[in-house]
Amino acid sequence: MCGLVGLVGKGNVAPDIYDALTVLQHRGQDAAGIMTCSEGRFHQRKREGLVRDVFQQHHMQRLQGPIGIGHVRYPTAGSSGTALAQPFYVNSPYGIALAHNGNLTNSEQLARELFQDDLRHLNTDSDSEVLLNIFAHEMQTLGKLNPTAEDVFQSVEAVHRRCRGGYAAVAMIVDYGVVGFRDPHGIRPLVVGKRETEAGDEFMVASESVALDVLGFRMIDDVAPGEAIFIDRDGRLHRRQCAQEPHLRPCIFEHVYFARPDSMMDGISVYKTRMRQGESLARKVLRERPEHDIDVVIPIPDTSRIAAQSMAHELGLKFREGFMKNRYIGRTFIMPGQSQRKKSVRQKLNPVPLEFEGKNVLLVDDSIVRGTTCRQIIQMARDAGANKVYFASAAPPVRYPNVYGIDMPSATELIAHNRSVEEVCEQIGADWLVYQDLEDLVACSREGNEHAEGFDCSVFDGQYITGDVDQAYLERIESLRNDEAQSRERARQQAEGAVVGLHNDVS
Repeated sequence: MCGLVGLVGKGNVAPDIYDALTVLQHRGQDAAGIMTCSEGRFHQRKREGLVRDVFQQHHMQRLQGPIGIGHVRYPTAGSSGTALAQPFYVNSPYGIALAHNGNLTNSEQLARELFQDDLRHLNTDSDSEVLLNIFAHEMQTLGKLNPTAEDVFQSVEAVHRRCRGGYAAVAMIVDYGVVGFRDPHGIRPLVVGKRETEAGDEFMVASESVALDVLGFRMIDDVAPGEAIFIDRDGRLHRRQCAQEPHLRPCIFEHVYFARPDSMMDGISVYKTRMRQGESLARKVLRERPEHDIDVVIPIPDTSRIAAQSMAHELGLKFREGFMKNRYIGRTFIMPGQSQRKKSVRQKLNPVPLEFEGKNVLLVDDSIVRGTTCRQIIQMARDAGANKVYFASAAPPVRYPNVYGIDMPSATELIAHNRSVEEVCEQIGADWLVYQDLEDLVACSREGNEHAEGFDCSVFDGQYITGDVDQAYLERIESLRNDEAQSRERARQQAEGAVVGLHNDVS
């Protein structure tokens, strides 16, 4: 999962892109990058680390120009490092830079086609570089010295015909403008907004609406599934549907975990959706245990707080903050390596003993993936004096890997894979475990937008909506994603000392 920003303004856009990336930092903590354009030249700064650490004042002073794109990244398929920090860049045709959120499920086939048929060289194994080169090749085949918005849209049409998977992208064409597009299923999010200034209108595309809000942009719309937008250098917005059969089926895990609660996605309020998740889960608790002995509801900060609050209200129970969070530790779900995840849980959370002593507590989390975090937290609650520890997941059991841009671990590392709810409960050490039902989770999201045709729920039901994911593909990503494979890949990258390509400011 990554965060994207693209901006066409009337002055230097780098400061605004920086601010937008800090708001989207929750979408990726592995690396960050900004690329701007002025007078026919790209200016870039990217490297591993948080936004605040990657960009210093002297870097920002070099990022000149009224057009720019930005990216925050967390690694997928076990790969990380500065060499894979985005945006990526090719100099032909025109000079095109691209940042990408998602995953192409046919990237290996596309990489072969790019080399054998399109005669284009790839410098990394990133599917984002594949997407960039596909788009660049389609722009080049038009043979236009001065491309128009229509030319851009024709190229995006070709991208949709060739590429499979979940993807949202922002691209910058030197001195022409910024392009934003979204896969035909709308799996990964993208929004567009407008800001009126004395100098004229400015436009921004971003992964989440909150990035528009903090910079004073008024949200115009979501970029529709299969749609492309083009903001030319004069600040004019062009839009067109570029897919033959678009369907709105966004990733439901955005609503569960990834998105900020103050974001709107496809007309759906993430905050309201998480409230409904808590209410629905409370009703299930009352169905299964009408005579429950729960004393207090405690969230596992931060993403479960909204669901836990509404759950406590629905159950008529006290809501208490039983864990204090160290704000300087990253999100454990996206941390590389099991040992680092285990260590970070204790560093991140500290219990408040008075909220646990002698009580039957219901801990609420957004989901259970590996089970590593909740197992430790349950033990922390017991150590703090809890009498009984019950556990509630606002999402159903995560039983299958994600192939559309969320680096879920391999299936064998998912605690619910091939296990019953009772077996998971025993594994995490809870006295009782309750999961959200999938149909209830879907209903919570659908209530926000009844026009959504469905949702990508593949991590819960194993149904991959693009229709091109078979067992062989899943076995291949299994070999890339397990912790042992990721450790080997990190060691390889450190040994090779990866370097970043052209025009990259690494000082």
